[in-house]
Amino acid sequence: MSTKITGKDLKATDAIKDYVDKKLERIEKYFDEELDTTVTIKTEKSEQIAEISVVVTSSAFRAVTAHRDLYASIDKDIDILEGQIRKWKTQKDRANKDGSIRQMETVISGNKEAEIENEIIKTLYYEIKPMTPEDAKLKLQEKPANLFLPFINVETNKVNVIYKIKDGKNYGLVEPEA
Repeated sequence: MSTKITGKDLKATDAIKDYVDKKLERIEKYFDEELDTTVTIKTEKSEQIAEISVVVTSSAFRAVTAHRDLYASIDKDIDILEGQIRKWKTQKDRANKDGSIRQMETVISGNKEAEIENEIIKTLYYEIKPMTPEDAKLKLQEKPANLFLPFINVETNKVNVIYKIKDGKNYGLVEPEA
């Protein structure tokens, strides 16, 4: 790990450098690769500000805190960075895990599609209410995602289906003959 410590209006003493190096070991354990770390310490009014940036080949993390005590500010920065890195690692692991599961599902579903033919593989349930074909058309217009609507025709007391025709402007009606 390469660490660069700079002080603005504040001298980076050996004690501060040792403290920062010791605290950065908490961050270093999350990575196998080389870290590039920049620490800037400065004083503004009565507060000590510590800014820590960690750059890895694939990402960069940064934390800035102000406290009356410089060591407390450094501790807070390390806590923030550790949280950011844990969150990033978790998201990265999830993405890798989900990606591999999706690939497996694609392979499995690809095989199932070749095997299953002429079978009912999905069942939808609809609530069938008594209404006129005009009411059914209005109900179907309320839900543009639906392509059809089964209903009981109050005039004939038989199950009918109203559906949208492909032109998108008109409707069709399916009625039983008997």
